[in-house]
Amino acid sequence: MGVIITSAIILVVSVLLQKQEGGLGTAFGGGGSSYRSKRGAEKMIFYLTIISATIFMGTSLVALVIK
Repeated sequence: MGVIITSAIILVVSVLLQKQEGGLGTAFGGGGSSYRSKRGAEKMIFYLTIISATIFMGTSLVALVIK
């Protein structure tokens, strides 16, 4: 249970730390910014988000099956 809570907190923090670029408007063709690669801390936070989401989903599914 502690792993689920810890990974959920890390997931929320890592999502909130990511740069906000235009919100919902960019989903429908707005924004007009060009593609650029992630570097440094931005890349580390991106990978941390993916890893914590995977851990959260995996442990949640295991807890669901065990219960």
